[in-house]
Amino acid sequence: MSGAGRNRPVPRFSGALSSGYHSPQLEVAVRLNTNEAPEPPPREFVAALSAAVDKLALNRYPDRRATGLRAALADQHGVGADQIFCANGSNEVIQSLLLAYGGPGRSCVVFEPTYALHSHIARLTSTTIVEGERDAGYLIAPSELAATLARAAAVGEGEPAIVFLCSPNNPTGLIEPDETVAAVLAAAPGLVVVDEAYVQFARRSVLELVGGNENLVVLRTFSKTWSLAGLRLGYAIGAPDVVEACFEAALPYHLDAVQQEAGILAVGFSAAMDARVARLVAGRARVLAGLATLGLDATPSESNFILFSTGDRDAHAVWEGLVARSVLIRDLSGWPRLGGHLRVTIGTPEENDAFLAALAEVLG
Repeated sequence: MSGAGRNRPVPRFSGALSSGYHSPQLEVAVRLNTNEAPEPPPREFVAALSAAVDKLALNRYPDRRATGLRAALADQHGVGADQIFCANGSNEVIQSLLLAYGGPGRSCVVFEPTYALHSHIARLTSTTIVEGERDAGYLIAPSELAATLARAAAVGEGEPAIVFLCSPNNPTGLIEPDETVAAVLAAAPGLVVVDEAYVQFARRSVLELVGGNENLVVLRTFSKTWSLAGLRLGYAIGAPDVVEACFEAALPYHLDAVQQEAGILAVGFSAAMDARVARLVAGRARVLAGLATLGLDATPSESNFILFSTGDRDAHAVWEGLVARSVLIRDLSGWPRLGGHLRVTIGTPEENDAFLAALAEVLG
């Protein structure tokens, strides 16, 4: 090969979004922009994990199939261990599903606005995205469901491989109505993936439907209610053949030994998790009331965040005013369908009060 040939740049894969997926991080006193848990995990859990890590054979590869962790989660949810697939956050679960069932010539369906990573990872796997539109109340109308599935059927191999739902939906915080989930399950020819990353903050889950619907996959994460976002641990609950397909798509030893041990131990701290959820739900009510007092409209969230409109105020200017007061929330005003909207994560009582006070100052 000539010298010129050796120096020719390797072309980049062009399937990804140019800016990737990120949320701006700034040095502020109050950080409420990424839906993280505001409290660290219980000290007892950290101590137990430290002791467990001390006994791990870190010179050996981890259990490739995460047998112990899957058994613990199966026991917690009342399903079989063969119905659980664990990975590096729910995002790797999404990636594994798209690698197994999506790809060139196949399509997936999303209903916007919704979690951006569903589309982002679909692009990375060269899966065609067919977008449906949510109505003014951020719900999916039956006519829109039928029309979107019909458009997806005209793509590639003739049917959407995956329909993504998010419940509670990010960034709106709304749960999908039972009739919507039932309609999607009845109409979708492929998998129906319901992302329940925030479900512990909501009134209900679709998990009980998994046993009667082999095309239903439910996603969960340890990042939010378990205060373990830094650990990167998520899982899917679905039919055994879907779980096996995910294993085939994932890299060998994709889940390390520390993650597996941490997940097993965390399940034993469910009472502490429930107490944290209760505190955050109470904080959510307090922030919703505070936004109403300031004259701002907010969606009736069932998650640990709230989407709200700044009305006749420029949303980005409001966001900048909050940053100037050392409070960081998520600016969604530049997103399609979300002009004039911001999203705030529920924090500690002190953080929530600081946010509301700063917002009152910005609004004058």
